[in-house]
Amino acid sequence: MTRQYFGTDGIRGTVGQPPITPDFVLRLAHAVGRVLKRTESRPTVLIGKDTRISGYMLESALESGFNSAGVDVVLLGPLPTPGVAYLTRTQRASLGVVISASHNPFADNGIKFFSAHGTKLDDAWELAVEAALLELPVWADSAELGKTRRLEDAAGRYIEFCKSTFANDLTLKGLRIVVDGAHGAAYHIAPKVFHELGAEVVAIGCTPDGVNINDRVGATHPEALIEAVHAHRADFGVALDGDADRLQLIDHAGRLFNGDEVLFLMVNERLARGEKVPGAVGTLMTNMAVEVALKSKGVEFVRAQVGDRYVLEELEKRGWLLGGEGSGHLLALDRHTTGDGLISALQVLQACVRSGQTLEKLLEDVTLFPQTLINVRLKPGQDWKSNALLKAEITAIDAELRQSGRTLIRASGTEPLLRLMVEARDALQAKTCAERLAKAVTG
Repeated sequence: MTRQYFGTDGIRGTVGQPPITPDFVLRLAHAVGRVLKRTESRPTVLIGKDTRISGYMLESALESGFNSAGVDVVLLGPLPTPGVAYLTRTQRASLGVVISASHNPFADNGIKFFSAHGTKLDDAWELAVEAALLELPVWADSAELGKTRRLEDAAGRYIEFCKSTFANDLTLKGLRIVVDGAHGAAYHIAPKVFHELGAEVVAIGCTPDGVNINDRVGATHPEALIEAVHAHRADFGVALDGDADRLQLIDHAGRLFNGDEVLFLMVNERLARGEKVPGAVGTLMTNMAVEVALKSKGVEFVRAQVGDRYVLEELEKRGWLLGGEGSGHLLALDRHTTGDGLISALQVLQACVRSGQTLEKLLEDVTLFPQTLINVRLKPGQDWKSNALLKAEITAIDAELRQSGRTLIRASGTEPLLRLMVEARDALQAKTCAERLAKAVTG
């Protein structure tokens, strides 16, 4: 059975269009509830959301669907995705549910789930839910219907958790930090975390109105952060996305540091403290410079498919702790069970405070290789995998680049596009090679 509704990170789409409609979401919750009741007689589900106006409607639909299956619901209100994962674990809930479309514009929304352990659920669980969606509903008797309550101070509990991941002997006093909440789920949380650790905080993107989430602010629009850091002469800038599971960081000079660089810094900081780091996990898109730098320090590097769930799967398989994506999804499994933009930012700031060095200095061993990415639209029925000219060009370019670069060819999962990426120490060489690949595809 193939998945009809679940994508790489839950179910997502435009509000008012299938499957992000109240009737489907009610059916979804009912189906999930029935799956939960196969192993528990009285499950409890936590529901958190970001700041989109559609969150009210979808929250109500989820609540009704779960209650109708005999599942109790605890409402958390606006809370970052990793906050829901944390509270699901600490509250001993059966399941955590997040209403969010992450970095997408406000007209989109989505539903994603966390296990009782605060981790992403596997494909088998998603397939079980999709199978349950095909069955007729079985409404619980009136006496067995679920109940709903609200968890008081959910935000405060998560704030304390975030602070606990920062070293007790360190402080952020003396630092001015611009915090961009993307008008999203961390708007009332992120500024407090940094302030309570001692920093002077300048908050932007922290006044949501239901329709301004990710609108020219946040991790996908770092220009607002860069401008604010310059204007306020800040030491650092931290930008989160709509559900706060990813981040972008900039220094006092306005230089942007991506997730690949942050991953290297997290590994290197632990090595500097004498901790053993056997390996780290990136993705197919992770910059090759990070791989080279980690291997030079004796740290094995493995690439997973694009998507933080696949990074997590690889980490768990190998028993490693650190992984991430260039987009800013970072995982430190000894700090949290899932990617967390706030906790990742604190790990970076901790490294800077402990060493007394700037981000630029801490990352002087990594100079990212230039990348050229070209998207080529495929014709209906075009079989690019059997393209002999493309295969020959890939072989020739790989031989030319050797250990100083690489090629990556992958089809888009949502559009009829072939994504051609070439990475090399020389920017012109990367551009020229990518253009050769594109020409081989188009013939």
